[in-house]
Amino acid sequence: MLGEIIAIGDELTSGRVLNTTSYFAASHLFAAGHEILAMTTIGDEPELIGRTLQRALQRADFIIVTGGLGPTTDDLTNAAVSSALDRPATLYPEILKKIQAYGKSLPAGQRVSLEKLAWLPAGAHALHTEAKTAGYFLVQDGKPIFFLPGVPQEMEDLLLETVITRLAVWEGEEVRQVRQKVYKVVGLAESEINRRLAHLEGRDPRVRIGYYPVFPEVHVSLTVTGATGNEAEAAMQKYDGKMVESLGDCCYGSGGDTLESVVGRLLGDRGQSVAVAESCTGGLIGHALTSIAGSSGYFVGGVVAYSDALKERLLGVNREILLRSGAVSAECARAMAEGMRRVTPVDHALSVTGIAGPGGGSEDKPVGTVYFGLASPEKTQTFLFRFSGDRGQVQAQASQTALDLLRRHLLGLNSLVLIMDAGQSKKNRR
Repeated sequence: MLGEIIAIGDELTSGRVLNTTSYFAASHLFAAGHEILAMTTIGDEPELIGRTLQRALQRADFIIVTGGLGPTTDDLTNAAVSSALDRPATLYPEILKKIQAYGKSLPAGQRVSLEKLAWLPAGAHALHTEAKTAGYFLVQDGKPIFFLPGVPQEMEDLLLETVITRLAVWEGEEVRQVRQKVYKVVGLAESEINRRLAHLEGRDPRVRIGYYPVFPEVHVSLTVTGATGNEAEAAMQKYDGKMVESLGDCCYGSGGDTLESVVGRLLGDRGQSVAVAESCTGGLIGHALTSIAGSSGYFVGGVVAYSDALKERLLGVNREILLRSGAVSAECARAMAEGMRRVTPVDHALSVTGIAGPGGGSEDKPVGTVYFGLASPEKTQTFLFRFSGDRGQVQAQASQTALDLLRRHLLGLNSLVLIMDAGQSKKNRR
């Protein structure tokens, strides 16, 4: 079915509150096999609410409306709907009874305001009478409209427990079984990922591929449907293998995986450890690694050696390297990584040094130039990347790249990067 999502609230249009409910609804409805035509965010203005709802009815098969259902004077959704759809406000005794029971412990003034929740547009059906803000749905021109609270947790519960279930069995719609998997990709642009997967698109109407940049990564969703669970599962297994093959080793995981969790598992499985020596990333790599529970089993620690003096004193970087090649160089990255291994009992040491900007760049070393070092028992490698974006984006890309370099090393994968090792540069390709 084709759906539309309307989020209502001055707090959303003013930017005071981030609209997470529309994103949540869209992702779960898509996973259930529905297509979202539009997502609209509007303020608490009755006439605008009515116009937006009427427009959605002209083009969508179902509508999700969030927000504006509360007891305060600025919650105007119900009144706007009553006016726009010519459905007079009607008292629902069963909802009022629940509200009165809930409100016994509240001051009298609050009990009066809560009674507003029991007045709904005529023809409305409560989605969950046990909830404080129950939400409701009504059918207009043969199309279901679901009204959900704007509080994220309340909205999410109702969407998952009632809305998606009702849509799955809506009259005239074939109930489909859905399977979905999200692949996490690092080191490839969205356009390159699309090129690699183009041969899988449009071949099977049961299969849909979506691309979602989540900087600095790209997430790719595979959604398959089937008349039965077995059919959907068989299609998922078939296309899952094709997706993994096409994405190659740039796909580091799926579902709830993060690059730091994958690296942590690899280190833990091997009984190995890592430490980091950071400059331009300012501790982002260490922060990522320690965000995973149990990271103390493989992460020893790190140093943020931002100044040349600390690079010399803590990591043993030779002053001659700093004077001859500079702090942003392959030689310095190598010395930082090897110095970290000398001062800590670790198997692997990552280092990063670069120019995050916006100033500090030169013709030879523009902003975004970042060198990495990876010292392991076998050898030390250095890598050069040139990133684009603002300061925060360069730092985020550098942190992510450092973790990916370690992942690839632990898996014995080649890196599609410019390697500058022992003063020689070459392209290392798969």
